[in-house]
Amino acid sequence: MARVGQKNTKPELIVRKLLHGLGYRYRLHRRNLPGTPDICFPSRKKVIFVHGCFWHRHEGCRRTTTPKTRTDFWEEKFRQNVARDRRKIDDLQKLGWNALVVWECETEDIYKLESRLINFLSPEANK
Repeated sequence: MARVGQKNTKPELIVRKLLHGLGYRYRLHRRNLPGTPDICFPSRKKVIFVHGCFWHRHEGCRRTTTPKTRTDFWEEKFRQNVARDRRKIDDLQKLGWNALVVWECETEDIYKLESRLINFLSPEANK
């Protein structure tokens, strides 16, 4: 587990490259915000989390599997991950920030992802 990257993952780089190509400028890994969001837009008060489907339990995704050994350990770890994610997003919303979660599997369809990002970052979008 120690070798699993937390920053600059392939899905995160795909999202960042897409955002940059669309002309958006952002800050990375703001430690002064709850959950240290992957991508931050301070002027818009919006953040993006890029979550791996396995670690953050993307419901209904084929990548959301549970290891066959030590299942009790893994189920508890995954439960804690999901609870922490929800808590951090709630904390951000209490501070007036809007958060978007982009799942690893969503980075496979660039056109759909592009549309979702544009909708989220548009000035009219509240959530």
